[in-house]
Amino acid sequence: MIYGKFPVTFLSAAASEKPGSTNSIIAGFILEDPVKVQNMGIRELAKACHISLSSVSRFCKEIGLDSYAELREILSAPNEFEAFSQAKTTRERMDCTADEMIRSIELVRHSVDPNQISKLCQEIARYRKVAVFGLLKAEAAAIDLQCDLLTLGKQVYTHFSYPQQMEYILSAGKEDLIVLFSCTGAYFDYPDLRGFSQRLKPPRIWMVSGEKRSYPFFVDEVLLFDSSQSQGGHPYQLQTVASFIAQEYARIKPAP
Repeated sequence: MIYGKFPVTFLSAAASEKPGSTNSIIAGFILEDPVKVQNMGIRELAKACHISLSSVSRFCKEIGLDSYAELREILSAPNEFEAFSQAKTTRERMDCTADEMIRSIELVRHSVDPNQISKLCQEIARYRKVAVFGLLKAEAAAIDLQCDLLTLGKQVYTHFSYPQQMEYILSAGKEDLIVLFSCTGAYFDYPDLRGFSQRLKPPRIWMVSGEKRSYPFFVDEVLLFDSSQSQGGHPYQLQTVASFIAQEYARIKPAP
């Protein structure tokens, strides 16, 4: 896995919350020393952050956790940065990193289905309301696509905050098209999905992914590409697909 639950929940909160907000303070404190927080009770954490117990509980709920106990549980999971090579010199490590990026992009080039690219672009042109989302680095691909489509005269929406992305998806209807970038396909592994099964007018959802897996019933289409699931290819594989989509949309976009 490129991302586990720890970075998705905490890094997303730390990056998207306003500086100085309660959630930002909690996320920052946890990220500074997660091992220390593993052994802290909820009262200790609240005291260390100079906030109330209810603020800690609310933070857990807002980032998709059931309880403070689950927070401590996922803090104990390993989360090590993946090194591409044991090479000792900076030049050797740079070369290894660049080689892995190039290999990953070549995988996309030879595996992604051009017919699926064309089909997605036709839908982007047809739908009036379009949103593109991704988690953490995958959001870079979403922003890339948003910028290219804006240049081509197509306005689409995106947002870095995962809770706000989920809020948008849950409030969307059948007139909405949503494109989700997720190299592992794990985008919906984190929230409580009960809300989706209760909705009568779900949006049209595409998932752009490098993982052949079982997807939730409300994901309508999956645009797949081959991936080694390495950090060296992330988010460059997704950004490559985003570029393919933009290029195809430029070809088929409606006349002004």
